[in-house]
Amino acid sequence: MTHRPAPTWTVGNVAVHRVDEIDFPPETGAWLLPDATPDTVARTPWLTPDFADDEGVLRASSHSFAFTVDGRRILVDTGIGNGKERALPAWNDLDTDYLDRLTAAGFPPDSVDLVILTHLHADHVGWNTRLDSGSWVPTFPNARYLTTRTEWDHWAAADMEESRRQLFRDSVHPVHEAGLLDFADITEGPVALGPGLRLLPAPGHTPGQVAVELGDGDATALITGDAVHHPVQLAHPEISSCVDIDPALARRTRRTLLGSAADSGALLLGTHFAPPTGGRVTAEGDGWRLGV
Repeated sequence: MTHRPAPTWTVGNVAVHRVDEIDFPPETGAWLLPDATPDTVARTPWLTPDFADDEGVLRASSHSFAFTVDGRRILVDTGIGNGKERALPAWNDLDTDYLDRLTAAGFPPDSVDLVILTHLHADHVGWNTRLDSGSWVPTFPNARYLTTRTEWDHWAAADMEESRRQLFRDSVHPVHEAGLLDFADITEGPVALGPGLRLLPAPGHTPGQVAVELGDGDATALITGDAVHHPVQLAHPEISSCVDIDPALARRTRRTLLGSAADSGALLLGTHFAPPTGGRVTAEGDGWRLGV
């Protein structure tokens, strides 16, 4: 199958590729961000047409980011995955060409060295594994997978509903059992993974979530994870996701990350932002806007 080249951004000398999985259906925005009403969107005209349609319906998508730093080939988040049993109909039993797109971007699965999981939700861990002869096996057999110890410990102790237990069975535990899963300690603050690459604590959506900071020379990019689900939260940072574990903490985290991005001039890359997905953050009113 032939694919168009993956969208890319340049951060110093580092090329960052967006690897698409699916566009979320129109009803996703109203479910995920119930306070982002059409009236709210209408008061924020820069959201249209890229991030919302003319009727105020939010646009969002599932994608990964891939780049090479210090000789390591890195993937940030792995989407929903194919053939996974999921409670949300739009995510259930997908059959996408994600791996073909990843390969077309120059990152065939066997070449990936590090998979960073911003947090352990179903739409961020799905391509951790693929089905092989009836068993879920690591999709990236030569990679180390990385989450935070805080994130792992939280879910290990949580009384999870069956749908969440299922995603751990098919997309997290097989990686752990293969000895490929590592844990970063973010309790003392940001964690350097090598030159120009850091994990930034971004709690609230989940206790151990991180954002990913990429720097090369004077250039910096910030991959949001779910600290910011949608650009409407730049203009209205008080808007919380319905699945934030600690909404108040998530709001504080969001303001900190967005304020830092605006001050530094970092390229903001939204983990669920619809195309064009990336841009510079500038202050506007009581919040910010995304310039693309």
